[in-house]
Order: sequence, then structure tokens, then C-alpha cells
Amino acid sequence: MHRLLGIIQAFAQGLGGPGLALLAFADSSFLSLPEVADVLLVLQVVKSPHWWPYYALLVTAGSVAGCYLLYALARKGGELYLRRWFRQHHVDWGLKWFRRVGLLALIIPSLAPPPVPLKIFILLAGISGVTPVTFLLTITLSRGLRYGGEALLASWYGQHALRVIEENAGRGFLWLAAAAMVISLAVVWWRRSRRTQVLD
Repeated sequence: MHRLLGIIQAFAQGLGGPGLALLAFADSSFLSLPEVADVLLVLQVVKSPHWWPYYALLVTAGSVAGCYLLYALARKGGELYLRRWFRQHHVDWGLKWFRRVGLLALIIPSLAPPPVPLKIFILLAGISGVTPVTFLLTITLSRGLRYGGEALLASWYGQHALRVIEENAGRGFLWLAAAAMVISLAVVWWRRSRRTQVLD
């Protein structure tokens, strides 16, 4: 497995930005490559600091595409599909939490770094009636904020960026929680404004 991960990382690095997008897509869909996309994003930006928006955009796009694939499969397969991949009590707990806090159950793990799980909440979004537009808006804002923040830090701190990110993980989580609230409110406002326009 480690050998396979090494091959995947070397392949992604060889392709540059598009390779990062493919890696993020794989990690967000069927493979599990914790922090690999984050680390390679930082390393790529360290090499070309002025290109940080480009790399952040590609990684975000790859991740969003991978997340949407899982979401679409869950919408099509329903709860039975989800229960094939996760244990019964995990699914029941996830559904209960998703229905209690709504989109925050998707936003927080989208922003937070591993080991916070994300895939189960993507699948839960697919079976919980979250519309495709709302899902895409939520996941794009969340992942964009995460990867954009990492790329920006890499452009500021260079080779020390990874250490800065690790040392400020606690403080960063508070900022992520605040960002999650802002994104959640923005999505709720957007949905209500659309509903109002339809009624008018």
C-alpha cells in the first residue's frame, strides 16, 4: 500500500497542477490518501509561490469533483448503498447528527484536516435530500477555503509552511469553526433568497 501511495504521489508531482487535481479527486472519491493532497499542494506552492491561486483552484476543483461523484452515487443508491460501506451504528449516528445540525455536518469535516472523516457525510448529504446545487455550493466554499488557506500560507512561509500549519492546528480549528458558521449562514441565506424569488 505504501508503495502504491508513493507511485501515486510521484505521478501527481510529475504532472504538476493537473496531477494535484487528479490526486484530490481520487482522495475525495474512492481512495483514502490522508493529507497527501494538502502536503503536495504546499510543496508545489513553495516551488512557485506566485502561482498559489492556480494550485489551490485545481486541488479544490479535483476535490469537489470527487465529492460530487460520491454524493451522486448516494443519491442514486439511497441508504442501502451507504449501509454497504459503513457499519449500522455509524450510519444511524451520522444520519441523526446530519438531521440535527444540517449543512454544518458537511461543512466542518470539509474544512477540517484528517483524521476528521468526510466521505460518510458526503454520502449522508446524498441520501438526506440536499439538492445538487446546495451541495456543490457548500462543498466548493468549504474546500476552497481550506486549500486556498493552505496555499496562501505556503506562499507566505515557504518551506516552513507545513510546520506553521501543524503548530497552529488548534487555533486554526477555531477559525475553521467560525468559517463553517459563516458558510452555513451564507448557504441558508442563498437558499431562502432563491425560494423567495420563486414565490414572487
